Amino acid sequence: MIQSTHALAFLSMPGHTEWLVILVIALLIFGKRLPELARSVGKSLTEFKKGINEAKESTDELVDDVKKASDDAASSGTKNSSSH
Repeated sequence: MIQSTHALAFLSMPGHTEWLVILVIALLIFGKRLPELARSVGKSLTEFKKGINEAKESTDELVDDVKKASDDAASSGTKNSSSH
């Protein structure tokens, strides 16, 4: 049991120095493609936000339409019942 604990000890989160080494290696490998990658991620986020806003607007319009229809039905219902 002690051996399994020691075996998993090296799988803990990297410290500050390890993250710095990982970052340097990533920059060396992907350095020339990083601006292109960042641009595509930015475009993707923009499109995602547009989609979220469009969905929110359409749901707001739907809720408004339903409220208007229910108000119209309620007001026409009271008119019909008062005329009888």
